[in-house]
Order: sequence, then C-alpha cells, then structure tokens
Amino acid sequence: MSAAVGGAEFHGFRGGGGGAAQLQRSRMLGRPLRVATPHAAAPAGGGGSSSASIRAVSAPLKKDASEVKRSKVEIIKEKSNFLRYPLNEELVSEAPNINDSAVQLIKFHGSYQQTDRDVRGQKNYSFMLRTKNPCGKVPNQLYLAMDTLADEFGIGTLRLTTRQTFQLHGVLKKNLKTVISTVIKNMGSSLGACGDLNRNVLAPAAPYVRKDILFAQETAENIAALLTPQSGAYYDLWVDGEKIMSAEEPPEVTKARNDNTYGTNFPDSPEPIYGTQYLPRKFKIAVTVAGDNSVDILTNDIGVVVVSDSAGEPVGFNIYVGGGMGRTHRVETTFPRLADPLGYVPKEDILYAIKAIVVTQRENGRRDDRRYSRMKYLIDNWGIEKFRAEVEKYYGKKFEDSRPLPEWQFNSYLGWQEQGDGKLFYGVHVDNGRVAGQAKKTLREIIEKYNLEVSITPNQNLILCGIDQAWKDPITAALAQSGLLEPKDVDPLNITSMACPALPLCPLAQTEAERGILPILKRIRAVFDKVGIKDHESVVVRITGCPNGCARPYMAEVGFVGDGPNSYQIWLGGTPNQKKKMCL
Repeated sequence: MSAAVGGAEFHGFRGGGGGAAQLQRSRMLGRPLRVATPHAAAPAGGGGSSSASIRAVSAPLKKDASEVKRSKVEIIKEKSNFLRYPLNEELVSEAPNINDSAVQLIKFHGSYQQTDRDVRGQKNYSFMLRTKNPCGKVPNQLYLAMDTLADEFGIGTLRLTTRQTFQLHGVLKKNLKTVISTVIKNMGSSLGACGDLNRNVLAPAAPYVRKDILFAQETAENIAALLTPQSGAYYDLWVDGEKIMSAEEPPEVTKARNDNTYGTNFPDSPEPIYGTQYLPRKFKIAVTVAGDNSVDILTNDIGVVVVSDSAGEPVGFNIYVGGGMGRTHRVETTFPRLADPLGYVPKEDILYAIKAIVVTQRENGRRDDRRYSRMKYLIDNWGIEKFRAEVEKYYGKKFEDSRPLPEWQFNSYLGWQEQGDGKLFYGVHVDNGRVAGQAKKTLREIIEKYNLEVSITPNQNLILCGIDQAWKDPITAALAQSGLLEPKDVDPLNITSMACPALPLCPLAQTEAERGILPILKRIRAVFDKVGIKDHESVVVRITGCPNGCARPYMAEVGFVGDGPNSYQIWLGGTPNQKKKMCL
C-alpha cells in the first residue's frame, strides 16, 4: 500500500532509501478492499548527503541551481508579511470571494473559502470558520456567542469536530470580520485552527478532578500557547490591532519560546519559532493520560502521554512522533501512518522537547511537494533513530527510554458521571457533531440557565461540565424532550461512529460523509440483525468524503473513504481502542 518517499534533498532533508523495513513502518491500520493501481509517484530529487550545519528555511537564502523548487504556497507565505498580504486587501474588496493567495493565508486565521456544491452554475461563495479550543474547553460565554453567530451569520447549526473545535459554516465574506472579532471578544480564537502550523491540541475532554487529567489538560494548553503565531497579524486584521485576551501567558511558556540555546529560533523575527515560512504543512499534537485513547494518540504528528508515579503524581511524558492520516488515492507513496515511540522526558522539559521536534520538521520537512510535507514522511524516510538524533541536537539532551504503559482504551465520556469535586458532568451524544434544530435550542437554554462550561470531545460530542446534583433531573428531562437520547438508548454503532462534513461545502469532498452515514449505519445494523449480531454489539465505523482522513477512518474497524460520486474504498482491520496497525 505504501513505500518510502522518492529521493529528494531540501534544506537538510534527504530522500531515497526505502526497503521492507520502511514499507512496514508506513503500513497503517485499515486495509483497502478496492484500490486502483498507482499511477503516480513521489518526484525524484537530487542525491548527496545532508548538510551538517543547520539552516533556517525562513532565513534569506541565495538562490542556486541545486536548490529544489518550492511549492507555490511556500512563496505565498514568504511574501505575506507574516500572514497579512494580500489577505488584508482582499477582505475589503467588493467581490464575494478572495484570490488564491489570500485563500492560502486565511487558513492560518482559521477559515476556509467554500462554495455550495449543491448549487449549479454561478459559484455561491461562503467561508467556514474553525475555532481553536485546546483540550476542547469552551467557556460559557464563548458557547453562547457561537450559538448566536450560527443563527445570525451561519447556516443555523454548529459543527463539533474531531479535533475538539467548532466549525461555523456559511459565513459571507462581508461578515467575516464581525464573526471573528466576536469570537475573540468572547474568550475565543480561530488563530492557527488551520494552515501550516500547529493546529488545535487535543486532550481528554472529561472534567475529572484528577491529577493526571488536569496535568494533561494544562500541558495541552501550554503547548498550544507555545506554538501560537506571534506576529500580531491576526489581531491587526480582525480587531484592528487590539489585543482582547487578558489572560497572562504562563512564564514557563514564554521562557521556552524565547530560549535559543540550541539554535531553534529566528532571533529578530516576529515569529521566533515559525519564521516567515511557518511549517511545511499542518501539524497536529495530542496529549493524554496512560490508558486513555479518546484522542487517537498515535494518529498525531506528536503524541504526548502523561506518566505518573506510584502515588499518582505526574513525573514526565512518553512522546510518540510521526502519525498522520492523509493520503492520495492511487498514489501509494502517500499513506496514513501510526506514530513511533521517541522516548521519555521529565515533565519540566516537555515544552523544550516539543519545540525541538517542531523545529526538526521546520528545517527538514519537504517544501517542494505538499503531498509529502507532513512529518510522517520525514520519519518514514529517515527512520526513527536518525530523527531522534536530529531532535536531540535542538533539545540539548538525550531522550530516555519510554516508560511502560497499560493497554489503551477508548473512552466516550457520555452520560452522567461524577467529576470528583462534588459536581457532575453529562456527556451528550451528538450524531456527527451537528448541533441543530431543537437540540441546539435546548442545549443553549441549559448552558445559559445553569451557567455551564462545556467541552468538545474528539468523537464530536459535547460535555456539560460543573453540574450541581440538584440540576440533574431537570437537565435530563430537557434533553429528552429535545430528542437528545441518553447514551443507553443510542445504537452503539452511532456512539462510536464519526463522519466529516464533506458535501455540500467541503471543496475536497468526492462523495457524501455526514449526510450519508446514518443511512449506512442503519444498513449495517440490518445486516447485523440478519446474521444474529445482537443490538448491544458493534464495530467502529468512520466515513470521510475524501482520502485526507479528517474523521480518522483508517483507524476504524470499518472505514469508508470516498473515492468518487457515491463510491467508497472500504478499509478493514482496526480495533475499538484505535491502536492496531494494518492487518497484512
């Protein structure tokens, strides 16, 4: 199914190699039942060894004939004045859309330009806004603001995502500034929700008052802060340069970002970690605790697992690197991949270790062909030993051996549960993460009436947090009246399933996902009934409208991956705890 990326050298990245060992590393969990013969391969590049010196890809470099051509997006980033131009000009034009360069830049600000593909003829432009909510935390004020924005400027629904964020669809260009400034002024952000940088950082969503959970959530928030863009372009464009957020950044985050002991930073740049070029491609990080795989830990560029001592006190982290879901149909040099163990670090070093990994990808990830720009291809090509050695140059230390961990389990956190502080939380099952209709209205009423904070789960569900015991019965009754079933009354197939939005708005979708999954699940249940599989028995089913893998279908027991109109590849072989590699 996959092979090592073809040879190429770009700012220290050297391709080539491969063989059975690399092929085995790149194999993933699901196996396609129907895949056409590949007709494309990774572009060949120059040979030669990597330079021993470290060059910053964002530093001005003298052009020479041996330098590999950069992709169009790299040039757009370089000329953008740190994500400003030409987006600033395009936003004030009379046109309903923005040009191609601005389309690339607005991603960094948390938005994608889309068209309604159900409408034929003239393109009906709108924008999707994605928020950034580390560990899925949503303040009461922000939830209510998002609910209002969906009605006033969107399509009347909120979409919960597989990375614990909101998506707001259908925003017109003329309303973008109003929408984004409202998010900012209500304790939210969309900065870095998309684009070639660190995306939203996942962590267990449950509000348990437990040392390891709280530490994982705090770590996720600190990593998110460390890797947030610093140039100020976001605030310049959307709130006229006014910094709305008043929360002070933890001093350990500021210290880690500014530290340049091992040559990680651009000292005079508004972006000390990212520079003018940012990262070669999107970058995803998740943090969790031992045994909890609610975040699909091995699918991320970096997976961070809290390690605790015998007294339950967090002492450090196991780190995994090189996961990623995206691939291209019939191009077998692209593939989904599970992360490899990198090693263990004490808890005080985690921000420095994360920064070192990010910088290694920044300096060595491919910038000539975006199909091969994710860190998984760098690691698959180099091997984990070489990658570890390179990261250690920026980290300044050797990684310790990974600590043993218990078996992974999937946790949905649905239904009524105790937080551990005398209060309750309730995990609401939301089919495909689409909050709409009476359910949307009722959720707003509950969240507003009881002044609740909420959390978004990586399985597209919503957790109502900090509920007094006396509120349990009226909340249960209100949810039931709105049609939001208790988890025990929902088919287990629906509980563990996921789908991306796909058609009609996603420009990459090749077929249906969200709009098609419920009929597909009903047909699967009918087959189960026919062969005698009981109602409480289930498998994990995930569906995406294209091979990019936003709903992580390659980790499912049954994955449907759209490859054309009303056509899917079917991938089999996953496990309910999302940790098993492909069955060969």
